[in-house]
Amino acid sequence: MKFGLSVAFSDPSHIGSMAAAADRAGFDCVALSDHVVHPKRIRTPYPYTDDGSTRWPPFTDWLDPWVAISAMAAVTERIRFFTSVYVLPMRSPFLVAKTVSSAAVLSGGRVALGVGAGWMRDEFDLMEQAFDARGRRMDEMIDVLRRIWSGGWVEHHGDHYDFDPLEMSPAPVDPIPIYVGGFSPPAIRRAATRGDGWISDLHTTAELEELIREVQALRSESDRSDDPFDVLVTCSDAFDLDGYRRLEDLGATHLTTMPWLFYGANPDVLQEKVDGIARFGDEVIARMG
Repeated sequence: MKFGLSVAFSDPSHIGSMAAAADRAGFDCVALSDHVVHPKRIRTPYPYTDDGSTRWPPFTDWLDPWVAISAMAAVTERIRFFTSVYVLPMRSPFLVAKTVSSAAVLSGGRVALGVGAGWMRDEFDLMEQAFDARGRRMDEMIDVLRRIWSGGWVEHHGDHYDFDPLEMSPAPVDPIPIYVGGFSPPAIRRAATRGDGWISDLHTTAELEELIREVQALRSESDRSDDPFDVLVTCSDAFDLDGYRRLEDLGATHLTTMPWLFYGANPDVLQEKVDGIARFGDEVIARMG
């Protein structure tokens, strides 16, 4: 089991020190979430709460994840970074390809792109991207990104994107993993058949057991079944070594967490969070081996 640190909702001035602390503590990766704006009136119900309200209030800090990754990569040596998740069909594939490949080159290949279809039609409208058929566009975008990142002259002629030979430099030295988030049937299938990994939402261990079984079964039937595949989870009821080992036995490869919460730290106080990250490294990561 590898461990990821979530910096969602963190004070922007904290993230560099948090990433450096996670690097020292043995965390494998840092996870960053994504929104561009928060409309005062959101017409689209949030799909992950019972009442459709968001888990965060207005004026919550949402740094651009790729700017934040570049800043954190500059003050760390080993730790990796991934988005959980980046709303891919809300963007141009060319701008995503440029941004992510630049971060990969500057970080020494320490990035992965975690993508999702998105839920807020309001935000798509403001970004002037179609909300309908976003899943089909995302499938094609994944192909486009991998093609552009391969280097050299490339072209693509698809249903949603069509371009003659072009090149984008610098290309990443190594392939950039693409993880797919979500737990709807289309998201699970997309992760299993097109992705290099699957990202869960916040689930119980029992829920993750069922979801991991489903994604693994679909992966075993796909033409990419022999390729490496990561399972990156966030769990609402695993808080100790036994709980983490149960998740590992279920097939989870990574657990993303905010460890300072386990120790009663004040999330507004950077040093308390850094201390919590170090303590989790000593008490959990080192003992997990």
